[in-house]
Amino acid sequence: MRKITLSNGKVVEVECLSCALTSGLIEPDGGVVIETEYFHAHQDVAYPIKGLIILASKRHIKCFDELTDEERLDYINVLSKIRAAQRNVLGIEHVYYFYNEDTTHHFHTWMVPRYEWMYEFGRSVESVRPVLLHARHELNHDENIQEVMKAIRVLAEELNSGGKIIDQTH
Repeated sequence: MRKITLSNGKVVEVECLSCALTSGLIEPDGGVVIETEYFHAHQDVAYPIKGLIILASKRHIKCFDELTDEERLDYINVLSKIRAAQRNVLGIEHVYYFYNEDTTHHFHTWMVPRYEWMYEFGRSVESVRPVLLHARHELNHDENIQEVMKAIRVLAEELNSGGKIIDQTH
């Protein structure tokens, strides 16, 4: 079992965070953004950044090449839909994508939005860790959490209804 600290400060003890999230054992703050037969997308539970989405395989695998043909097709389709929704309803112009195979979780992709405030930490992959830590320590307050929750709602509505909802808070 591993102890994991969520963005709200709550510590959970699980064998695999991805298994706990994709099975519904742990409900991510704000809920699921979109779920398909093979994938589960939710706001990252560790860092309170508006629109930071994790797309995780429901199957406990580690590597991209372990995906079946159906899973690969679903992955690219849902990843593309989430990206379009980030742009359409949250105004996110740029996203960094991360996927690593030596994770302690399932196969998953981080979709890390880039906001203007983040550029003070740099404009490369090396800036991401300081951005995430800044968010965990400095943005973990009610006003920002409410913005994150609103973003989850509008993304979920966009992805699950196909409607156009514009978030004017960006």
